[in-house]
Amino acid sequence: MSTAALKAPAPRTIADLPAPPGLPLLGNALQMKPSTVHLAMERWCRRYGPIFRARLGRYETVVLADSDAIAAVLRDRPDGFRRPVITAEVSAELGGQVGVFIAEGDAWRNQRRMVMSAFSPTAIRAYFERMAQVAQRLEHRWRAAGEREIDLSGDLKRYTVDVVAGLAFGADINTLDSGGDAIQEHVETVMAGVARRSLLPFAYWRWFKLPADRRLERSVRAVRDATDGFIAEARAAMAADPTLRERPANMLQAMLAAADQPGSGVDESAVAGNVTTMLLAGEDTTASALAWLIWLLWQNPEALARAQREVRLHAPALTVESIGALDYLEACALEAMRLKPPAPFLPLQALRDTTVMNVHLPKGTLLWCALRHDSVDAGVFPEPQRFDPERWLPGGGGNRQVALPFGAGPRTCPGRYLSLMELKVAMAVLLGRFDIVEVRARDRIEPAEVLGFVMGPTPLAMRLRAA
Repeated sequence: MSTAALKAPAPRTIADLPAPPGLPLLGNALQMKPSTVHLAMERWCRRYGPIFRARLGRYETVVLADSDAIAAVLRDRPDGFRRPVITAEVSAELGGQVGVFIAEGDAWRNQRRMVMSAFSPTAIRAYFERMAQVAQRLEHRWRAAGEREIDLSGDLKRYTVDVVAGLAFGADINTLDSGGDAIQEHVETVMAGVARRSLLPFAYWRWFKLPADRRLERSVRAVRDATDGFIAEARAAMAADPTLRERPANMLQAMLAAADQPGSGVDESAVAGNVTTMLLAGEDTTASALAWLIWLLWQNPEALARAQREVRLHAPALTVESIGALDYLEACALEAMRLKPPAPFLPLQALRDTTVMNVHLPKGTLLWCALRHDSVDAGVFPEPQRFDPERWLPGGGGNRQVALPFGAGPRTCPGRYLSLMELKVAMAVLLGRFDIVEVRARDRIEPAEVLGFVMGPTPLAMRLRAA
């Protein structure tokens, strides 16, 4: 046996880890609300260190906050770790089809190829004109408001729903002009409901239904009906124009063409699952990131002025090239996501016995990755609470291996390029066409963090003046 092996400490067990005190049966469940559970876990990270344990009812969870260890875990997907089984169970109970977000193993590999082709930079650039049209509707809506107060949170969600529906499905639902919020409200209900059920210690809804559960099931049916309609329209368009198989006009057509290829390993149910995933994740993630970015720029006038100068210099018109030139604006977005990530944590489950930070994790162990812990640590980012976009410019020292708003490893978010493009287009309209008069939280001094499907701010209001 080598000297190194003799000196290596024996792996600890989960029982050896520190843990916050809890109650019999319930564990720490009463100490955490689903809407703020990420904040409770982050407080415990500061108290108990980079790896500890907590219990949510019958589920014991290992909490991991060390960014190097998290990166290693993410690189071990999909073979070593998966999303928790409970997430798939909740989705299946609601009748959801499996998309790339929760697919595992070979199903994930097959779907990943299909989805990545639809989300490639080349494909996104081909859809840019439609994105720009939605952004122009957002501009018209804000001009019509004059200097009256704008429901910023609501408008950003309408914008992202319209962009996703247009790019992904070729559907012009136009909630910005019509003011129709039905599909948006159903999407939000489904996202919040799935997130809430995935975090609860007991599956009470299997025995009795609360009014919130009945609302959730109605919204699931509405989203499924919308998904089926998008697919039927895409199939009809491809049947009428066979050239769309070679040159798809939107992401859904691209996915259907890929799924129809011999040996693709993907069926129409998988396509439907990914349509739903794009409608759900694509709306809230970018809207939340935009809301936090606008709030943080308003709180930091020098950064706001610099971003505005850059937009007015490089992007007087919305083109792929002008948006691509907004380097400082992109740095602002990355800095906002460091401080206020849409996904501040990532729950996983071990698929085999493994060791993390010299702790033995048996197969099936739930692992809660606290992604933001090191992103706001003074040992990693000097003055970590300061909004400093220059960290992300060349030579600025921003550590992209620590701040992981889109994840890392083989299962990095495939929509990263689309999300950043969508965000920069909306900001180009805001900063290029308007001066911001005020941004405020609607019900408090400053917005609080609220966790649903993603982590967003409490509702924001904004007043603008046309430039």
